[in-house]
Amino acid sequence: MSIFLHILEFNILPIFILIFLGYILSRKFDLNINTLSKLNFYIFVPSFIFVNLYTADLHMDMLKVFLCAALLLAVYNFTGTIVAKLRGYNASLANGFKNSIMFNNSGNIGLSLITLIFSSAPFVVNGKTPYLDTAISAQIMILALQNISTNTLGFYNLARANTSLKACMRKIFSMPTIYAVPLSLILRLVPFDLSTAPGWPAMVYIKNGLVPVALLTLGVQLAKTSFDWSNKEVYLSVFIRLIAGPVIAVLFIYIFGFTGVVAQTVLIAYSVPTAVNTALIAVECGSCQDFAAQAVMLSTLLSTFTLTFAIYAARIIFPV
Repeated sequence: MSIFLHILEFNILPIFILIFLGYILSRKFDLNINTLSKLNFYIFVPSFIFVNLYTADLHMDMLKVFLCAALLLAVYNFTGTIVAKLRGYNASLANGFKNSIMFNNSGNIGLSLITLIFSSAPFVVNGKTPYLDTAISAQIMILALQNISTNTLGFYNLARANTSLKACMRKIFSMPTIYAVPLSLILRLVPFDLSTAPGWPAMVYIKNGLVPVALLTLGVQLAKTSFDWSNKEVYLSVFIRLIAGPVIAVLFIYIFGFTGVVAQTVLIAYSVPTAVNTALIAVECGSCQDFAAQAVMLSTLLSTFTLTFAIYAARIIFPV
């Protein structure tokens, strides 16, 4: 019960408060969703990825986690493709459906949840948190893969439903995130600590602003969304994301031989709800906005219960 209350109070409730504020503001002032979307993808997302990759403590043994995350992404993509064909989705819905199960909320829910779990009992030993650094490093590898793929493959999936391949690629390469990733990795090799530069605090401020701005933007989008609670495709997406997704992750944990803290982190990381950015990408591309917003909202709401079970199961199956 204490785990459930922790998740509800410190992870789920703050998310819904910010979404609700965005919803109320949009209802009152009719905020422009396209302007907010541009702020997210051209300022906040690239800064978030750049700062996290530049400052992450990347060990060679964590490359296995990155590889596992890449293969899981491919499996979820394949799963989404099969489901879309079996159910006869059009191109727009098929790609929106794949995005909803491929990309999870590894940032504002996943990273904060991992931090909370491994800095609390029973992972505190003599007042210290010996498992926290390993857990965060593993989560950052998953976060990096998710952010890179969401802002490339995620855009490609939805843009290609409405535009030509050339226009789709032009859209992807107009996104600053494409350049934030290699730039951060290259600058890590330069013998100068960029975090001591005068402009670095501004980057950190922007990075820290991604989560609240993204959630407020989702609230604005929800205010403009026509909800259809009888949409079976939304429920199917949520089932795969929250139930089937973690089961598939467990199989890969065994395949890669992960144990203890890393195994728990991977399982929890793939039990979180659909990424908020999938709804923002849908807005930016003008494709499947209602479906994407509903998938994010419902999966986030139901993850209150499924995440509690996933955390408990991780401790039992992969003890430290």
